[in-house]
Amino acid sequence: MNTITIIVAIICLIAGMGICFAGWQIYNTKTKKEREAAAELQKKNKMIEAKEHFIALKSEHEQQVQQRNSKLQSLESKLHHREQQLNQRQGDLQRRYNEAEALKESYQQQLYAIESTKKELEHASKQAQEQLETISGLSADQAKERLVESLKDDAKANAMSYINEIMEEAKMTANKEAKKIVVQSIQRIATEAAIENSVTVFHIDSDEIKGRVIGREGRNIRALEAATGVEIIVDDTPDAIVLSSFDPVRREVARLSIHQLVTDGRIHPARIEEVVNKVRKQVEDEIAETGKRTAIDLGIHNLHPELIRIVGKMKYRSSYGQNLLQHSRETANLCAIMAAELGLNAKKAKRAGLLHDIGKVPDDEPELPHAILGMQLAERYKEKPDICNAIGAHHDEIEMETLIAPIVQVCDAISGARPGARREIVEAYLKRLNDLEKLALSYPGVVKTYAIQAGRELRVIVGADRIDDKEAELLSFDIAKKIQDEMTYPGQVKITVIREIRAVSFAK
Repeated sequence: MNTITIIVAIICLIAGMGICFAGWQIYNTKTKKEREAAAELQKKNKMIEAKEHFIALKSEHEQQVQQRNSKLQSLESKLHHREQQLNQRQGDLQRRYNEAEALKESYQQQLYAIESTKKELEHASKQAQEQLETISGLSADQAKERLVESLKDDAKANAMSYINEIMEEAKMTANKEAKKIVVQSIQRIATEAAIENSVTVFHIDSDEIKGRVIGREGRNIRALEAATGVEIIVDDTPDAIVLSSFDPVRREVARLSIHQLVTDGRIHPARIEEVVNKVRKQVEDEIAETGKRTAIDLGIHNLHPELIRIVGKMKYRSSYGQNLLQHSRETANLCAIMAAELGLNAKKAKRAGLLHDIGKVPDDEPELPHAILGMQLAERYKEKPDICNAIGAHHDEIEMETLIAPIVQVCDAISGARPGARREIVEAYLKRLNDLEKLALSYPGVVKTYAIQAGRELRVIVGADRIDDKEAELLSFDIAKKIQDEMTYPGQVKITVIREIRAVSFAK
């Protein structure tokens, strides 16, 4: 029973599995058809999309081809136009070449004709020369010598007459030209003296200090200018501030004030006013002390305090670039020596020598000559009449009444005229002479140069084998022009170019 049941169960199981397999086969067959149908539909869609994409690509390609064709057509037209231009230019060049060839042939024919004519002329000239030599009995060289001699005589006569005319004209215009030269010299020297005596340069460590001196919106520099009465110039000059004023005492006050302010570091309007007042008092004390010390050094006593102050103020004055106090001390010593040699009162002469230029110090009454103004000051402060007369007469403003007056005049001239006293120091003078000689020596053909007459004449010796007469004249002009453009000098400089030939032989 159990076996039958198992068999029936197995049979039922097999039958069920068969039924399931048949059902699965039927289901699978149905799904495959649907999938094939879906795949066919998808294939058709893809074909449609591919056709559309192909059509789009085709149209785009046709547009590109059309654009390229249009560009090619424009390039082809341009090339065609250029080809026409080149052909035209080639035709022009060919025509010009033909014309040049024709001209060349014509010129060659003319050249041949000229050569033949030249030969004929030379032959004719030779025949004429032979005939002239036969007629005159002179050779060509002898005739040339006679002709040159006659021309030299004529040229000398003409030159002498021309020189005489120039000399007469020069005599007539010499006075006028001399005045013009003097005026030009005065203008040049006056300009240099004005610059030298009206400007002080204050040196600083760095340009940062310039900003501190100027201050915010320029308040510090305005306060300095108002307190000192000096124009303060802060420009692009490196490490320098320029103080400009015709009063040297004011410039010294400004210089010392700026020095103290920069050293202290506190720069503002209130501090500026305080420092300027303090420095002004120090300068006044120093002026008085300088006057006293000068009087003591020279052994001059019983000077009025105001005269002592004027003497001290000379330290900050200059005359033609020469310090006025040093000049007065030097004049005083010279007067004492000369008066002692002549047996006169040396102390009076020294006193007059020290005070002879006090008229240059005061700022009032500038229309008066400084000698007269100095004499009035000496009279005001109870100096003796012979001293006053010596002060007033040292430039011949008044008549000399004592022997001290000419001594003061002579010693003043000696102190001012000695080498290096005025205009420029000795080193600058020597440097200017060396620069003159080097400048001329830099030109080719120059052998030696000599600066003479205190630099007012430059003699240039050139090699006779390297420079002829005309080149020597041109060299003189060039050197004068270069000196005028590049150098600073008083008056004028005469340039003399010397060209000579020396023949040396020895008799043995």
